[in-house]
Amino acid sequence: MTRDLDRAYAHCEQIVRSHYENFTVGSRLLPRAERRHLAALYAFARGADDLADEPDIEGDRLHALDDWEAELDAALAGRSAGPVFRAVAHTLEVRGLTDDPLRALLRAFRYDAAFEPFSDFEALRQYCRDSANPVGRLVLGLFGVRDPVSIALSDDVCTGLQLANFWQDLSVDLLRGRSYVPVADIALYEGAGLGLADRRGTPGFEALLALQLERARYFLGAGDELARRLSARASVEVRIFAGGGLRIIDRVEALGSRILRERPILGHGDFVQLLVSSVGLTGWSRLRPGPSDSRGDVGPQRARPKGVV
Repeated sequence: MTRDLDRAYAHCEQIVRSHYENFTVGSRLLPRAERRHLAALYAFARGADDLADEPDIEGDRLHALDDWEAELDAALAGRSAGPVFRAVAHTLEVRGLTDDPLRALLRAFRYDAAFEPFSDFEALRQYCRDSANPVGRLVLGLFGVRDPVSIALSDDVCTGLQLANFWQDLSVDLLRGRSYVPVADIALYEGAGLGLADRRGTPGFEALLALQLERARYFLGAGDELARRLSARASVEVRIFAGGGLRIIDRVEALGSRILRERPILGHGDFVQLLVSSVGLTGWSRLRPGPSDSRGDVGPQRARPKGVV
């Protein structure tokens, strides 16, 4: 690897260290080379996400995202580009990954930049297919996992993480004039819309919250099935991420209507507990294989909540 690429990857790793998410906790378990590739992909997504969300960027957000994609195009074509793009282009090349997931992420960020409410849960789920599922597919690709069952389970886990994140960030998004709650779901419960608009609890909002958290738990429930199909290191990584999403949902549920005004976070202690439990569960599953492992199909069907098809 050239010195220029070393510097590009180091830049991406610095971006990772500057954010608190549980990304860095799980990624420490990976070999150094894999951490660098994962950091490059994360830095690309983080940078584009910031362009879609931050109100103080120069010029139009959509134009900024177009410029971001143009720099990706330049790097993939071997032309001069910034360090994040050089690292990403190298990662895609050496690991045999396509740029399709990155394009999907950019579609989702463009939707964020020109936000419109989602009509129903299926529309929201389609957004997750662009905003979250590509990340899981890229990570699986780094581990050399290509089978359709694992990819489908990964899509569910990533959708669940995205749904959990929507509720974690509800108070912040409302201040930005956004709500990722499907309009059709709000209409199901009398007073739910008023609760969102006034940022105060109502029985309707509490019922709406319960439905959304049930859905997120359903999708995150694929984490154990997916972990059983993967290598030990990949299994721990999956369990950390899925477990973090479930822990966020528990915090949101505990806050109830206060989620309209507060944002729960996971601290260092949570991450340590997730790491320990994920390593333990992975070791135990290797000793006592369940109905879902790398040689078979997925385990028992999870009960689908309302609106999930």
